[in-house]
Amino acid sequence: MAKLYFNYSTMNAGKSTLLLQAAHNYGERGMEVYLLTARLDDRAGEGRIGSRIGLGRPADVFTPSDDLFARIDAEQQQRGLACIFVDEAQFLTEAQVWQLARVADDLRIPVMAYGLRVDFRGQLFPGSAVLLALADTLREVRTICHCGRKATMVIRQDAAGRAVADGAQVQIGGNETYVSLCRRHWRAAMDRNA
Repeated sequence: MAKLYFNYSTMNAGKSTLLLQAAHNYGERGMEVYLLTARLDDRAGEGRIGSRIGLGRPADVFTPSDDLFARIDAEQQQRGLACIFVDEAQFLTEAQVWQLARVADDLRIPVMAYGLRVDFRGQLFPGSAVLLALADTLREVRTICHCGRKATMVIRQDAAGRAVADGAQVQIGGNETYVSLCRRHWRAAMDRNA
């Protein structure tokens, strides 16, 4: 039985590296995979999944208006697919998460989604919320805070390195913008000790 998997974490935990490694493993066994990433995040280049350690691979991009079930079904007709990999899954819409669930259920192709669980304000991303509700298997990708504890939160920093408490949920950035922290250090950085 194919499943919908959600691999989630904070920034800089190695989610894209794990995705690329898993896709490579399928390829080594002669199995076809289909890689998708959000058009919104082009830090590695548009249509490319890249990791901080230098690994990268081309991928098709998705936008909120795309019907992912239809795209994957068409791709499946052209070349039998063994697995679907979705990077930046927090940017999926609710409808798209349901479409990915249909891929697992109706097309019987496993779907491996990788993304952030929460934003810098500690709020779930919409796509992540639906994945947490629908995924057959949830896997936390662990990373650590500067104190050595498990990091579960992330702060957004301004140019001076101060934590930002307000702003748009989505702002693309890397180490220069985001820092992963444990909940205690996130609360301190966000001044939420009341």
